[in-house]
Amino acid sequence: MTAQPSYTPSPSFPVSCFSVIAAADPAVMPRVIQVFAKRGLVPSQWYSIIHGSAGQDLHIDVQVPGLDPQLRELIAETLRQ
Repeated sequence: MTAQPSYTPSPSFPVSCFSVIAAADPAVMPRVIQVFAKRGLVPSQWYSIIHGSAGQDLHIDVQVPGLDPQLRELIAETLRQ
């Protein structure tokens, strides 16, 4: 597949880090990556782990380089929902 991203990272903006903590449900990861994919973004790093005494929490950390502050805030707000 050779789709071109619709967003070009800016070297003048640092790496943006997003952290999501949610119930350990298989539907969470696709919903999180969709927030980035629909904007043509490919995270430079994605890390997820099941956590909690009974494995009830899913922690996801995502890094995306070069996001301008407005887009970063929009993505953060979308992830909070």
